Amino acid sequence: MAKFLGLWRLNPMAPWPTDPAEAAKVNEMLFAAMDNLLQTGEVQEFGFFLGATSGYVIAGGDSVDEFRRSYSFYPFVESEVHEIVPYEAGRDVAREVVKAKAEAMKR
Repeated sequence: MAKFLGLWRLNPMAPWPTDPAEAAKVNEMLFAAMDNLLQTGEVQEFGFFLGATSGYVIAGGDSVDEFRRSYSFYPFVESEVHEIVPYEAGRDVAREVVKAKAEAMKR
């Protein structure tokens, strides 16, 4: 299972209601969706950055899972998502690549 870091920000161009009561309903809908993802374990972590219009998400699954999660909050929230390579795997790949380059240089 892959792990993803999502950086999210509110989309100022989204069709946000101008009426405060209606805007509160949209916020509650978004909060309920995230609460569900956290309760089911599909999202491990969610947080806000100072300023309250952006933040981060850490989640697992595959690329289709992540696409579905991100797209479900659109157009109100825009996401930039990065797949995380665990340290041990990244370290091992880096060692293999450097070793292969060194061997190639000897030829």
